[in-house]
Amino acid sequence: MKPLRALEALNFFMADVQAGAGPFIGVFLLGRDWQAGDIGSVMTLAGLAAMAATPLAGALVDATRRKRALIVAATAGTTLASLALLPARGYAAVLGAQVLAAICGSALLPAVAGVTLGMVRAAGFDRQFARNQMANHAGNVAGAALAGWLGWRYGLGAVFALCAGFAALAIACVLLIPARSIDHASARGLETDGASRRPGDALASEAGAPPHHAAAPRDPGGLRTLLHNRPLALLGASLAFFHLGNAAMLPLYGMGVVAAHRGNPSAFTAQTIVVAQLVMVGAAWLAPRLLRAYGYWWVLLVSWLALPIRGLLAATMMNATGVWPVQFLDGVGAGLQSVAVPALVVHLMEGTGRVNVAQGTTAMVQGVGAALSPLLGGMLAQHFGYAGAFVALGAVSLGSLVLWLGFGKTLRRVCDAGQGQPVWR
Repeated sequence: MKPLRALEALNFFMADVQAGAGPFIGVFLLGRDWQAGDIGSVMTLAGLAAMAATPLAGALVDATRRKRALIVAATAGTTLASLALLPARGYAAVLGAQVLAAICGSALLPAVAGVTLGMVRAAGFDRQFARNQMANHAGNVAGAALAGWLGWRYGLGAVFALCAGFAALAIACVLLIPARSIDHASARGLETDGASRRPGDALASEAGAPPHHAAAPRDPGGLRTLLHNRPLALLGASLAFFHLGNAAMLPLYGMGVVAAHRGNPSAFTAQTIVVAQLVMVGAAWLAPRLLRAYGYWWVLLVSWLALPIRGLLAATMMNATGVWPVQFLDGVGAGLQSVAVPALVVHLMEGTGRVNVAQGTTAMVQGVGAALSPLLGGMLAQHFGYAGAFVALGAVSLGSLVLWLGFGKTLRRVCDAGQGQPVWR
């Protein structure tokens, strides 16, 4: 298998590793007579642990030359922690397993992004990362379908076995990526110049990037290059507003439709996941083409616009038919961002040597918005009904548009800057 195809296969199988038994944990613990409040507290604490660990994981990816070993360790740790739920009975044991799974899982995204960057360089990152995301979304669809069927046919224990199987295949894919194919200087955003070809030039060419020539790279900048990066801060704030409005919309929409007796709960939930993930595959395929034609600023503007429109449609189409336009827009926004955001972070941090710390920090900010969204959405739905909650959540996400348009001159300048320019200043 070619190294880049192994990387894409890794992303396919990693989708189930990242999700793990997450969607089924609530049902699993309810079957053991857990209270909803205890389940919610475990999931919240695990989410907070993941958010805190993600920037640290990014720093580790920047620092280490053993990125493949890190992915193997994180995959194995996530899976073993999920399997530890089977014998766990007490609150402390379940919480410990979930926190460990969340911490290990937090390393996967920056590690795979760093490996991708080290294999194809900055010029080929958006195209290859789009392929990674297409494989990841396809893996989500396959994993969800298999988990649903296995859980129905053999019980929830089969879902854990599926996670272990996907983890073993993901580790096998990591081992198919030659260590020499990863340029660790490029992997952290330190592009170099010189006269001799590096081992990964063929991979860069395969991904659409120009050949890369080697010399001693510059030393990485201090963490102040991250703290003083105004465009990166604006991107993070825009993502926080977006996910504050976005994360609660799907579960509330499902609850609203089911509460109105307008859809079968199981079929409707499966339909929402499949529709969104399939659209994300198409959006991820289209994203690098749009980025090269129109640039980062315009592509992300389209993704910000998708959510307010989605909120209005959700408020007016509270039925099983409404899942198609509502989840189509979810797939458009999330699919474009899944490629454009990591690629823009690489662009903004090029030359600093702190790319993966920035990737982790950006993911943490998104996680803060997503963690607060269910609380906000639940309060809105309780006081104003489901339709009012959808409109309000869409209005919250307008904060992304306000920032993106209000600082449009600065953001468009850095988004359009050519490679090699110090866009982080």
